[in-house]
Amino acid sequence: MSNQLLIEHCENCAHWVHPAAGECRDCGGALVARPVSGQGIVFTYTVNYHAFNPELPTPYVIALVELAEQSGLKVAANIVDCEPDSVNCGLAVQLLPEPGPTGAPRFAPAQ
Repeated sequence: MSNQLLIEHCENCAHWVHPAAGECRDCGGALVARPVSGQGIVFTYTVNYHAFNPELPTPYVIALVELAEQSGLKVAANIVDCEPDSVNCGLAVQLLPEPGPTGAPRFAPAQ
């Protein structure tokens, strides 16, 4: 089954809102969860070397990914399927079909 990343979208002014807010921060309009393309770029990241969760082998990358749908629209995610030292700000990434063991979205370098 394919995973879709749903982000709230304003039906009135077409602004994407994340984290969820209940109403649009721009116009106060109603928000509806809509799937996004899953394309984005790494805005910032850190490499974690400490084993906080035994389900996540270290090292692993925690990143803010800016989604292609709107400038400034960012989600926290893990970057996988690459060496941690190959990740950099501006790296093009694509959402993977399944979230990680903690439920966080997982992105991999775009092909």
